[in-house]
Amino acid sequence: MLSFLICLGALAFLIFVAYRGQSVILFAPVAALGAVLLTDPSAVAPVFTSYFMVKMVGFVQLYFPVFLLGAIFGKVIELSGFAKSIVTAAIKILGPKRAMVSIVVVCALLTYGGVSLFVVVFAVYPFAAEMFREADIPKRLIPGTIALGAFTFTMDSLPGTPQIQNIIPTTFFKTTSMAAPILGTIGSLFIIVVGLSYLEWRRRAAIAKGEGYGTGHILEPAPVTDENLVNPAIAILPLVVVGVMNIVLTYTLPYFYSAAISVTLVPGGTAINAQLSSILGIWAVIGALLLGILTVFVFAWSTVTPKFSEGSKSAIGGALLAAMNTGSEYGFGAVIAVLPGFVLIAHALGAIPNPLVNEAISVTSLAGITGSASGGMGIALAALSGQFIAAAQAHGIPMEVLHRVASMASGGMDTLPHNGAVITLLSVTGLTHRESYRDIFAITITKTSAVFVVIAVYYLTGWV
Repeated sequence: MLSFLICLGALAFLIFVAYRGQSVILFAPVAALGAVLLTDPSAVAPVFTSYFMVKMVGFVQLYFPVFLLGAIFGKVIELSGFAKSIVTAAIKILGPKRAMVSIVVVCALLTYGGVSLFVVVFAVYPFAAEMFREADIPKRLIPGTIALGAFTFTMDSLPGTPQIQNIIPTTFFKTTSMAAPILGTIGSLFIIVVGLSYLEWRRRAAIAKGEGYGTGHILEPAPVTDENLVNPAIAILPLVVVGVMNIVLTYTLPYFYSAAISVTLVPGGTAINAQLSSILGIWAVIGALLLGILTVFVFAWSTVTPKFSEGSKSAIGGALLAAMNTGSEYGFGAVIAVLPGFVLIAHALGAIPNPLVNEAISVTSLAGITGSASGGMGIALAALSGQFIAAAQAHGIPMEVLHRVASMASGGMDTLPHNGAVITLLSVTGLTHRESYRDIFAITITKTSAVFVVIAVYYLTGWV
């Protein structure tokens, strides 16, 4: 029992410091090593240097290129004016009366096209504020609307999304970002329909009470102008390139590489070995993002080039911070997973007889605890993927289904109040948890429910 409380205490400590705005990079190892200290004081130093650091660096080694290129792609989309053009065009097509649908569509286009969730928040908020003002919809509903478009179906449900939450499972289950396309699409449709229905219900309830956009808000953006905008057909092209080439590379790279890759650069020298199944998903996303960045430069060279030096520095800084945050959480989870208390947790989770429900609850619980979809999923899969795979094979469940369930579950309860994206979203919009978190939480419940809808559809139909 004491060992279980030690694990729980370490997790509670990490949640507390994250909620207080402290750096996870600093406090994740403190929390992990504190748990080791209470378990076996002599193991603290060896665990830190030979396990925590190895696991953290291993995560960064695999996924940093995705973080980096995603951040640079988002930055050049912003610097080129393409993001502004896309948002303006979508709003004109859908109209101010469909403000909520417009914002959800724009956020979905940007995130599915490879733009970082954090970049989307900054890019879309000025337009959301203007549309909500014009339609006289309460400002407090903006965070829930952006969350539905950016933090849900295009993050982890739609097959082919280049977001990191859809890439991490590829290295554990030897799958690709296109895993379980039918189930992923069904889950996405469920989230869209239920999420938009909820937001519309909230809008109508506010109107019935005579509530409008409101006054006295802080961080109100300046009015948006549509002067000198790029043609939206050109602006959306890089997003299309990323989406299409991710799929193309996923299916064509196996024709150019064997399953077991071995490269020797110097005759008789060291052989560099790799398993294609473990890195195919990462390679496809890296290639797609590179082509997307190149496309932006082709069409907006003169606009982007003068600003690229400074812009890329901020993008690289953001990518480093995001990768190190998640890597540190991953290292924390790896350490917790080898403690005696976690054996009790794993045993309790293993008592859930259904392998897909077991995986969904394990992943979404850890994502909620850490306040990070990628971090929570990394912890769960690092500790329990072998157990998930063995159970799935025993029940004849394809690895693609395991991938999609893990990915969607990671984006379930991750958006609890201490989540970094939630805190960023509220701070950018100038709203508080008390004003707007209720709607974000409703979206959180919706996307968590979608995982179990997908599991039910799989068992009823066998669709993948």
